[in-house]
Amino acid sequence: MSSTIRLNKYLAEHTGISRRAADLAIERGKVRLNGAVAGLGARVQPGDKVTLDGRAVEPRAGAVTIALYKPVGYLSSRRSQGGDPTVYNLLPAELRALKTAGRLDRDSSGLMILSSNGDLIQKLTHPRHEKVKVYEITLDKPLEPLHQQMISDFGVDLADGKSRLFLEKLRSSSGNNWRVTMHEGRNRQIRRTFAALGYTVTKLHRVQLGNYSLDNLKPGQWRKITK
Repeated sequence: MSSTIRLNKYLAEHTGISRRAADLAIERGKVRLNGAVAGLGARVQPGDKVTLDGRAVEPRAGAVTIALYKPVGYLSSRRSQGGDPTVYNLLPAELRALKTAGRLDRDSSGLMILSSNGDLIQKLTHPRHEKVKVYEITLDKPLEPLHQQMISDFGVDLADGKSRLFLEKLRSSSGNNWRVTMHEGRNRQIRRTFAALGYTVTKLHRVQLGNYSLDNLKPGQWRKITK
C-alpha cells in the first residue's frame, strides 16, 4: 500500500482546515512542497516538508477523536456569530483544530463527534454511508396518529426532497415526546419535517451518531474515543 497521501488531505488532517479550503490554498499558491509551489493533486510522502502561508505544517502524532455533549445555545461552527459561544469554547487549546462530524443548530443539544481523522469524518457525514442518527424530541402539541404514519411510512415532501423518519413514542409521553431515527442529515431536516405538518419542535437532542452514543456525558463535557 502506498505511503503517500494527497496534499489536500494532509493539510486537512494536520491543520484542521477543510479539504475544500486546502484546495483553495493550493490553487492560490499558498502551499509549498519541499520548497516548490505545490499543485492540485500533489502527494506527500514521509519526510516531505510542507508549508502553508510560509509556516511549516507538521504531522500530528496520531488521530484524535472526541465525543462532546453540546449544550443548547452553542454554535457548531468554528467562529462565533452574534456573540454566541461555539463548541470550541468548551475545548482546551490542543483540541480546537478538530473538525466536526455532523453539526447541531444553536437550539439543539446532544452528541457531537469531533476528530482529526478525515476518513472518519467522511464516513460519519457522507450520505452514501447512511450512518444512523438518533434524536429525542419534544413537540409543541401531541402528534396525531395520521401524521405519525405519514412521516414514518410515506415521508413528507420538503423543498429538498422527501423526508422519512422512524418515530417511536417515548415512555410516559402524552404524544409530545418522540425518539427519531434517521439515516440522512439534511439541514434542519427534523424541524422542517414537523413544521410542514404544523408542529414546532421545542426540544431536539441527539443521543447517537453512527456507533457512538452520548452515554453519561453531561452538558459541556467531552471524552476521548480510543477506538
